[in-house]
Amino acid sequence: MKREVLIDQAVAQLARLGVGPGDVLLVHTAFTRVNPLERGPLGLVEALTRAVGPNGTIVMPAWPDAIDGLYDPERTPSDLDLGVVASVFWQLPDVRRSTHVQAFAARGPDADRILMDALPLPPHRAESPVGRVHELDGKILLLGVNHDANTTIHLAEVLAEVPYGRELTCQGFVDGVPHRITYRENDHCCRRFRLVDSWLDEAGAQVAGTVGHAEARLVRSAAVVNHAGSALHDDPLVFLHDRNVGCSDCNAARDSLSDDLPLGLISSEPLV
Repeated sequence: MKREVLIDQAVAQLARLGVGPGDVLLVHTAFTRVNPLERGPLGLVEALTRAVGPNGTIVMPAWPDAIDGLYDPERTPSDLDLGVVASVFWQLPDVRRSTHVQAFAARGPDADRILMDALPLPPHRAESPVGRVHELDGKILLLGVNHDANTTIHLAEVLAEVPYGRELTCQGFVDGVPHRITYRENDHCCRRFRLVDSWLDEAGAQVAGTVGHAEARLVRSAAVVNHAGSALHDDPLVFLHDRNVGCSDCNAARDSLSDDLPLGLISSEPLV
Protein backbone atom coordinates (compact mmCIF):
# COMPACT_ATOMS: atom_id res chain seq x y z
CA MET A 1 0.00 0.00 0.00
CA LYS A 2 1.23 3.49 -0.88
CA ARG A 3 2.03 5.79 2.04
CA GLU A 4 -0.02 8.93 2.48
CA VAL A 5 1.83 12.03 1.31
CA LEU A 6 1.48 14.94 3.72
CA ILE A 7 0.47 18.40 2.51
CA ASP A 8 3.81 19.83 3.64
CA GLN A 9 5.56 17.20 1.55
CA ALA A 10 3.41 18.00 -1.49
CA VAL A 11 4.28 21.70 -1.13
CA ALA A 12 7.96 20.78 -1.11
CA GLN A 13 7.48 18.56 -4.19
CA LEU A 14 5.80 21.42 -6.05
CA ALA A 15 8.65 23.76 -5.10
CA ARG A 16 11.25 21.27 -6.37
CA LEU A 17 9.32 21.03 -9.63
CA GLY A 18 9.51 24.80 -10.04
CA VAL A 19 6.15 26.09 -8.80
CA GLY A 20 6.85 29.29 -6.94
CA PRO A 21 5.37 32.37 -5.26
CA GLY A 22 3.38 34.60 -7.59
CA ASP A 23 2.91 31.97 -10.30
CA VAL A 24 -0.17 31.90 -12.48
CA LEU A 25 -0.72 28.15 -12.60
CA LEU A 26 -3.15 26.30 -14.89
CA VAL A 27 -3.63 22.82 -13.42
CA HIS A 28 -4.84 19.61 -15.08
CA THR A 29 -4.90 16.59 -12.81
CA ALA A 30 -5.97 12.99 -12.31
CA PHE A 31 -6.21 12.67 -8.54
CA THR A 32 -6.30 8.85 -8.61
CA ARG A 33 -2.63 9.01 -9.56
CA VAL A 34 -1.78 11.64 -6.92
CA ASN A 35 -3.51 9.80 -4.06
CA PRO A 36 -3.12 8.97 -1.20
CA LEU A 37 -2.61 12.54 -0.06
CA GLU A 38 -3.44 14.13 3.29
CA ARG A 39 -7.02 15.57 3.18
CA GLY A 40 -7.57 14.22 -0.33
CA PRO A 41 -8.44 16.65 -3.14
CA LEU A 42 -8.73 19.54 -0.69
CA GLY A 43 -5.23 18.76 0.50
CA LEU A 44 -3.93 19.08 -3.06
CA VAL A 45 -5.71 22.44 -3.49
CA GLU A 46 -4.13 23.59 -0.22
CA ALA A 47 -0.68 22.47 -1.38
CA LEU A 48 -1.08 24.30 -4.70
CA THR A 49 -2.29 27.42 -2.91
CA ARG A 50 0.64 27.42 -0.51
CA ALA A 51 3.10 26.81 -3.34
CA VAL A 52 2.03 29.91 -5.34
CA GLY A 53 1.46 32.02 -2.21
CA PRO A 54 -0.94 34.94 -1.76
CA ASN A 55 0.29 36.66 -4.94
CA GLY A 56 -0.22 33.58 -7.11
CA THR A 57 -3.30 32.42 -8.99
CA ILE A 58 -4.61 28.88 -9.44
CA VAL A 59 -6.68 28.07 -12.56
CA MET A 60 -8.53 24.85 -13.43
CA PRO A 61 -11.00 23.80 -16.14
CA ALA A 62 -14.62 23.83 -14.94
CA TRP A 63 -16.90 23.39 -17.94
CA PRO A 64 -20.04 21.24 -17.59
CA ASP A 65 -20.62 17.86 -19.18
CA ALA A 66 -23.33 19.20 -21.51
CA ILE A 67 -22.42 22.56 -23.05
CA ASP A 68 -25.68 22.63 -25.00
CA GLY A 69 -27.80 22.79 -21.83
CA LEU A 70 -28.61 25.58 -19.41
CA TYR A 71 -25.63 26.52 -17.27
CA ASP A 72 -25.52 28.08 -13.82
CA PRO A 73 -21.95 28.85 -12.68
CA GLU A 74 -22.94 28.41 -9.04
CA ARG A 75 -24.75 25.09 -9.44
CA THR A 76 -23.98 23.21 -12.65
CA PRO A 77 -21.52 20.35 -11.97
CA SER A 78 -18.27 20.30 -13.88
CA ASP A 79 -17.61 17.53 -16.39
CA LEU A 80 -16.65 14.34 -14.57
CA ASP A 81 -13.78 13.87 -17.03
CA LEU A 82 -12.09 16.93 -15.51
CA GLY A 83 -11.60 15.03 -12.26
CA VAL A 84 -12.47 15.40 -8.61
CA VAL A 85 -9.92 18.14 -7.87
CA ALA A 86 -11.40 20.44 -10.52
CA SER A 87 -14.87 19.68 -9.16
CA VAL A 88 -13.86 20.48 -5.58
CA PHE A 89 -11.96 23.60 -6.61
CA TRP A 90 -14.71 25.53 -8.39
CA GLN A 91 -17.10 24.98 -5.46
CA LEU A 92 -14.82 26.61 -2.88
CA PRO A 93 -16.29 29.88 -1.58
CA ASP A 94 -13.38 32.09 -2.64
CA VAL A 95 -13.07 30.67 -6.17
CA ARG A 96 -14.53 32.41 -9.22
CA ARG A 97 -16.03 30.48 -12.13
CA SER A 98 -16.73 31.65 -15.68
CA THR A 99 -20.24 32.88 -16.38
CA HIS A 100 -20.35 30.90 -19.66
CA VAL A 101 -20.34 27.18 -20.47
CA GLN A 102 -16.72 27.11 -21.71
CA ALA A 103 -15.88 27.56 -18.07
CA PHE A 104 -12.69 27.72 -16.06
CA ALA A 105 -12.32 28.49 -12.35
CA ALA A 106 -9.67 30.67 -10.76
CA ARG A 107 -8.54 31.91 -7.35
CA GLY A 108 -5.98 34.62 -6.72
CA PRO A 109 -5.21 38.21 -7.68
CA ASP A 110 -5.34 37.51 -11.43
CA ALA A 111 -8.62 35.56 -11.33
CA ASP A 112 -10.74 38.47 -12.60
CA ARG A 113 -8.43 39.08 -15.54
CA ILE A 114 -8.32 35.40 -16.47
CA LEU A 115 -12.11 35.07 -16.39
CA MET A 116 -12.91 38.52 -17.82
CA ASP A 117 -14.05 37.49 -21.30
CA ALA A 118 -17.54 36.69 -22.50
CA LEU A 119 -18.21 33.34 -24.16
CA PRO A 120 -15.06 32.66 -26.24
CA LEU A 121 -15.64 31.17 -29.67
CA PRO A 122 -13.67 29.10 -30.42
CA PRO A 123 -13.31 28.23 -26.73
CA HIS A 124 -9.51 28.46 -26.51
CA ARG A 125 -8.79 31.63 -28.44
CA ALA A 126 -6.55 34.41 -27.11
CA GLU A 127 -9.53 36.07 -25.37
CA SER A 128 -10.23 33.06 -23.14
CA PRO A 129 -8.96 31.74 -19.80
CA VAL A 130 -6.16 29.73 -21.43
CA GLY A 131 -5.33 32.75 -23.57
CA ARG A 132 -5.17 35.01 -20.51
CA VAL A 133 -2.89 32.54 -18.69
CA HIS A 134 -0.62 32.67 -21.72
CA GLU A 135 -0.81 36.47 -21.75
CA LEU A 136 0.26 36.51 -18.08
CA ASP A 137 3.25 34.25 -18.81
CA GLY A 138 1.61 31.52 -16.74
CA LYS A 139 2.70 27.96 -16.19
CA ILE A 140 0.90 24.68 -16.87
CA LEU A 141 1.00 21.87 -14.33
CA LEU A 142 0.06 18.36 -15.46
CA LEU A 143 -0.45 15.94 -12.56
CA GLY A 144 -0.96 12.33 -13.53
CA VAL A 145 -1.96 13.33 -17.07
CA ASN A 146 -0.08 13.93 -20.31
CA HIS A 147 -0.36 16.73 -22.85
CA ASP A 148 -3.49 15.20 -24.37
CA ALA A 149 -5.18 16.96 -21.40
CA ASN A 150 -3.37 20.24 -22.11
CA THR A 151 -5.97 22.77 -23.31
CA THR A 152 -3.26 25.31 -24.16
CA ILE A 153 -2.38 23.31 -27.27
CA HIS A 154 -5.82 24.27 -28.60
CA LEU A 155 -4.74 27.90 -28.14
CA ALA A 156 -1.69 27.17 -30.29
CA GLU A 157 -3.99 25.74 -32.98
CA VAL A 158 -6.16 28.86 -32.95
CA LEU A 159 -3.17 31.18 -33.14
CA ALA A 160 -1.77 29.08 -36.01
CA GLU A 161 -5.14 29.35 -37.81
CA VAL A 162 -5.46 25.61 -38.41
CA PRO A 163 -7.57 24.77 -41.48
CA TYR A 164 -9.91 22.33 -39.73
CA GLY A 165 -12.95 22.99 -37.57
CA ARG A 166 -16.12 21.14 -36.58
CA GLU A 167 -19.55 22.70 -36.23
CA LEU A 168 -20.77 22.48 -32.61
CA THR A 169 -23.50 24.08 -30.52
CA CYS A 170 -23.78 25.42 -26.98
CA GLN A 171 -26.13 27.61 -24.98
CA GLY A 172 -25.33 31.11 -23.84
CA PHE A 173 -26.95 34.40 -22.96
CA VAL A 174 -27.14 37.41 -25.25
CA ASP A 175 -28.48 40.54 -23.52
CA GLY A 176 -29.93 38.29 -20.81
CA VAL A 177 -31.79 36.08 -23.29
CA PRO A 178 -30.79 32.40 -23.69
CA HIS A 179 -29.55 31.58 -27.17
CA ARG A 180 -28.58 28.44 -29.03
CA ILE A 181 -25.14 29.25 -30.43
CA THR A 182 -23.57 27.46 -33.36
CA TYR A 183 -19.83 27.82 -33.84
CA ARG A 184 -16.82 26.25 -35.49
CA GLU A 185 -14.15 24.81 -33.20
CA ASN A 186 -10.74 23.17 -33.71
CA ASP A 187 -12.09 19.93 -32.25
CA HIS A 188 -10.61 16.42 -32.61
CA CYS A 189 -9.50 13.54 -30.36
CA CYS A 190 -6.36 15.29 -28.94
CA ARG A 191 -4.42 12.06 -28.45
CA ARG A 192 -1.65 13.31 -30.73
CA PHE A 193 -1.12 16.25 -28.38
CA ARG A 194 1.17 13.77 -26.61
CA LEU A 195 3.74 14.56 -29.30
CA VAL A 196 4.34 17.86 -27.52
CA ASP A 197 5.81 15.99 -24.53
CA SER A 198 8.89 14.83 -26.44
CA TRP A 199 9.30 18.20 -28.21
CA LEU A 200 9.40 20.02 -24.88
CA ASP A 201 11.74 17.44 -23.34
CA GLU A 202 14.15 17.67 -26.28
CA ALA A 203 14.19 21.45 -25.92
CA GLY A 204 14.64 21.31 -22.15
CA ALA A 205 11.45 23.38 -21.87
CA GLN A 206 9.60 21.34 -19.25
CA VAL A 207 10.46 19.91 -15.86
CA ALA A 208 9.32 16.46 -14.77
CA GLY A 209 9.00 15.19 -11.22
CA THR A 210 6.55 13.77 -8.72
CA VAL A 211 3.72 15.38 -6.79
CA GLY A 212 1.98 13.10 -4.36
CA HIS A 213 2.41 9.79 -6.16
CA ALA A 214 1.75 11.20 -9.62
CA GLU A 215 4.14 11.92 -12.44
CA ALA A 216 4.15 15.69 -12.85
CA ARG A 217 5.14 18.05 -15.66
CA LEU A 218 5.61 21.81 -15.37
CA VAL A 219 5.98 24.03 -18.42
CA ARG A 220 5.40 27.65 -19.32
CA SER A 221 2.34 28.31 -21.44
CA ALA A 222 4.54 30.25 -23.86
CA ALA A 223 6.75 27.21 -24.43
CA VAL A 224 3.74 25.04 -25.27
CA VAL A 225 2.37 27.62 -27.70
CA ASN A 226 5.76 28.20 -29.32
CA HIS A 227 6.66 24.54 -29.84
CA ALA A 228 3.18 23.46 -30.91
CA GLY A 229 2.91 26.50 -33.15
CA SER A 230 6.23 25.71 -34.83
CA ALA A 231 5.07 22.16 -35.54
CA LEU A 232 1.77 23.43 -36.92
CA HIS A 233 3.63 25.84 -39.19
CA ASP A 234 5.50 22.86 -40.69
CA ASP A 235 2.43 20.60 -40.81
CA PRO A 236 -1.00 22.13 -40.05
CA LEU A 237 -2.47 18.63 -39.61
CA VAL A 238 0.20 17.31 -37.25
CA PHE A 239 -2.28 16.75 -34.42
CA LEU A 240 -4.80 14.79 -36.52
CA HIS A 241 -4.59 11.03 -36.91
CA ASP A 242 -4.17 9.67 -40.42
CA ARG A 243 -7.43 8.46 -41.92
CA ASN A 244 -6.33 4.83 -41.84
CA VAL A 245 -6.15 4.94 -38.02
CA GLY A 246 -9.95 5.07 -37.97
CA CYS A 247 -10.33 7.92 -35.44
CA SER A 248 -13.82 9.30 -36.08
CA ASP A 249 -13.08 12.67 -34.44
CA CYS A 250 -9.92 13.28 -36.45
CA ASN A 251 -11.57 12.06 -39.64
CA ALA A 252 -14.42 14.53 -39.04
CA ALA A 253 -11.81 17.29 -38.65
CA ARG A 254 -10.19 16.20 -41.91
CA ASP A 255 -13.58 16.21 -43.62
CA SER A 256 -13.96 19.87 -42.64
CA LEU A 257 -10.89 20.92 -44.65
CA SER A 258 -12.99 21.44 -47.77
CA ASP A 259 -15.32 23.86 -45.95
CA ASP A 260 -12.71 26.64 -45.92
CA LEU A 261 -14.51 28.43 -43.07
CA PRO A 262 -12.96 30.38 -40.17
CA LEU A 263 -13.16 29.25 -36.56
CA GLY A 264 -15.68 31.06 -34.38
CA LEU A 265 -19.33 32.07 -34.31
CA ILE A 266 -21.65 30.83 -37.06
CA SER A 267 -25.06 31.79 -35.73
CA SER A 268 -26.99 32.66 -32.57
CA GLU A 269 -30.72 31.99 -32.24
CA PRO A 270 -32.89 32.94 -29.23
CA LEU A 271 -34.53 30.05 -27.39
CA VAL A 272 -37.68 32.01 -26.48
